[in-house]
Amino acid sequence: MVLYTSPFPNSFLSVLHSFSWGLIFPCYWLADRLVASFVPTTYEKRQRADDPCYFHALCIIITTPIYLALLVASLPFALIGFLLWSPLQSARRPYIYSRLEDKNHANGATLLTEWKAAGNGKSFCFGSANVCLLPDSLARFNNVFNTQARAKEIGRRIRNGASRPQIKIYIDSPTNTSISAASFSSLVSPQGGENTNRTVNAGIKRTTSMEYKGDNSGSNNSEENREDKGGAGEPNEGEENACIVRINGEDNGHMSDTETDTVNGQAHASGPAEPSLEGDADISKTPNHKQKEGDSGSLDSYSASRESLVKVRVGDGTVDQSTVNNKLLYKASIMKKTSVRKKKHTDETFDHEISAFFPANLDFLCLQEVFDKRAAEKLKEQLHHYFEYIVYDVGVYSCHGCCSFKFVNSGLLFASRYPVMDAAYHCYPNGRGTDSLASKGALFLKVQVGSTPQDQRIVGYISCTHLQAIAGDTTVRCEQLDMLQDWLSEFRKSTSSSSTANPEELVAFDVICGDLNFDNCSSEDKLEQQHSLFTHYKDPCRIGPGEDKPWAIGTLLDPEGLYDEEVCTPDNLQKVLESEEGRKGYLVYPTSKNHSSSQKGRKASLKGNGRRIDYMLYTEEGLYLEWKVEVEEFSFITQLAGLTDHLPVAMRLMVSTGEDDP
Repeated sequence: MVLYTSPFPNSFLSVLHSFSWGLIFPCYWLADRLVASFVPTTYEKRQRADDPCYFHALCIIITTPIYLALLVASLPFALIGFLLWSPLQSARRPYIYSRLEDKNHANGATLLTEWKAAGNGKSFCFGSANVCLLPDSLARFNNVFNTQARAKEIGRRIRNGASRPQIKIYIDSPTNTSISAASFSSLVSPQGGENTNRTVNAGIKRTTSMEYKGDNSGSNNSEENREDKGGAGEPNEGEENACIVRINGEDNGHMSDTETDTVNGQAHASGPAEPSLEGDADISKTPNHKQKEGDSGSLDSYSASRESLVKVRVGDGTVDQSTVNNKLLYKASIMKKTSVRKKKHTDETFDHEISAFFPANLDFLCLQEVFDKRAAEKLKEQLHHYFEYIVYDVGVYSCHGCCSFKFVNSGLLFASRYPVMDAAYHCYPNGRGTDSLASKGALFLKVQVGSTPQDQRIVGYISCTHLQAIAGDTTVRCEQLDMLQDWLSEFRKSTSSSSTANPEELVAFDVICGDLNFDNCSSEDKLEQQHSLFTHYKDPCRIGPGEDKPWAIGTLLDPEGLYDEEVCTPDNLQKVLESEEGRKGYLVYPTSKNHSSSQKGRKASLKGNGRRIDYMLYTEEGLYLEWKVEVEEFSFITQLAGLTDHLPVAMRLMVSTGEDDP
């Protein structure tokens, strides 16, 4: 299958489309600004509380007639542009595939080594997030604004979090068997080991930091890594670029006062911060882009959270300090495991946490609501610093491809560190209400993640979707889930080049990610909860229909509280969501629990952990029979605090091949 690298089959249609959109854009932009001036966010309301009330009214009185006059003047040009633009959509391709040619700018891609299916297996990390990148006037109805600046910051935070080298830190203690003092996705030097994970005896030192040189030094780092790899073996396939740090327990397994203070004390950066890739003027337009002390959402801030910065020292012994890469110091993310993130249940087989960062070595990213095309370009530019392959501008426009007129695309975006082999998009034809104005649908992708010693391709399937959002449309969502399964089955059949007798490729995983717009606790969503999709695909957070696991939390934030000081930074939001009272104050709960309109006024009556409408599903059906797939980690992520009204989620799957090669 040919991947489309441009929206139109020839340059003439592309030029004609650009010309028609150039006629439409002034009218579109003026209408957007006019509506946005009458829809303030809670942050803007608080800012204006200290100003004279007549100042904002005066601004509206002056700008509104100007906007209206210019809007009326631009309407004839917009009409001509629309008459040209609409027929062109019949020739438009359903997505744009972008591949980064200069790999020196992709910090994450340079660390990848091809999987040969030799050894015990390999892990793959998937992320999903609804980023609410609508036109600014529409985004304000979700209490977020400045879409263009948010798109840059979202991309920057994702790549900074994902490009952190991975480390696993355990505390050896006779009385504590959980991973209770360190996050499994912290920072360390990304040097390969001798086919095994390197184990370093380490201590934690207070008031020191590890500066992460992830963006500006990407090219230099890659060159140094290539030199180092010349004399070192390949890293373990199951733990790529990972280092295990073991902290020996003393005093019956309890940490010393100095070590405890390190976790709870304030650490200041000792070196200059990495300069931002964007101008400060863009970032300062929105409150959530200002880095405060204690904000670790962006790894290049001058200071990090009280729980984020530590220094790993080589302990007494024979370990060569050069193996820890003393050329670069890395900023660490050591987040203590609280009750929400511990394995409290003995039958749980994987780690789960609320994390202030996207997982290190994130392999695949599925985003929803990237509707604004200018914002999509800015987001793509940022993500290309980490992901080599991106599929964006997914969907159809006008009346072509779906039953009703579509003003915006599907909002889906997919980013990958592994090459995309095939891609297909389908539009849901049964959208209702305002959802019918967008070409919501499903994006199906086939990626190659390695090859066997017998030159058989190792592939994986990923589906990204966004279902009907209007409450009460349960029948519509169930129909869309039916179509999703049928389309996925057709996609796998049409893209498979294998036969049972002579397999040319081995399927390692099949994952579905997206905003499904129903939860597993509302009584109104019973039909969706019992859908057959959940008999074929597993939800790591789910026990059964209507019942989630105790550690699973909601992913839909209360828009009214996005800019509260308690939750406006990744670290603050992480701490709030780790407590039941905090979740009751800042997550959206099912309306059936209590019909009171005040979210914070009904804390006592709320049960559960909020509405979880963002899903990550996987299946064991249709995979290579001799391999086993299981969840290794699951995370709820707060790194986009203040930038969207959803919590991103991440899942790491371990594909176990066994001792023998297939």
